[in-house]
Amino acid sequence: MKKFLGFALIVLIWGCKDKAEDQKVTTAPAKEGARFQMYEMSEMASLMEQMFAYNTQLKERIVNKEPLGEYPVAFDKLHTAVLTEASDRDAFFNEEAVKFIAAQKMIYSDSLNAESRFNEMVGQCLECHSKKCGGPVPRIKKLLIP
Repeated sequence: MKKFLGFALIVLIWGCKDKAEDQKVTTAPAKEGARFQMYEMSEMASLMEQMFAYNTQLKERIVNKEPLGEYPVAFDKLHTAVLTEASDRDAFFNEEAVKFIAAQKMIYSDSLNAESRFNEMVGQCLECHSKKCGGPVPRIKKLLIP
């Protein structure tokens, strides 16, 4: 019995020693003069986030047959907002922006068909984002009204 207790004690001490060594944290010294920089969204990225949030609410109003309100004129900044990569504002982008704005406005001018008009607007988002900046495509698809 004493041998067993002695063996158990040795295993316990050895096991704790290994865990203590595993928990050591090493940190690399900070580079001299290095500063933490927070990510700042471009004007366009911020506008896109606002458009997504607004259209999420609009989707709920359409589904619940509530009044739609009016077209948000802030969306017109799509033509002038500063992009993350300035070179992305090309003829394709400008054409797609015009189509998107027209599709968004159609929701309000044809409110009897708001659901199909809304899905057309979402389709316009997907058309552009499938060719440029595809990251948000899965998120945009969630806007579709089934």
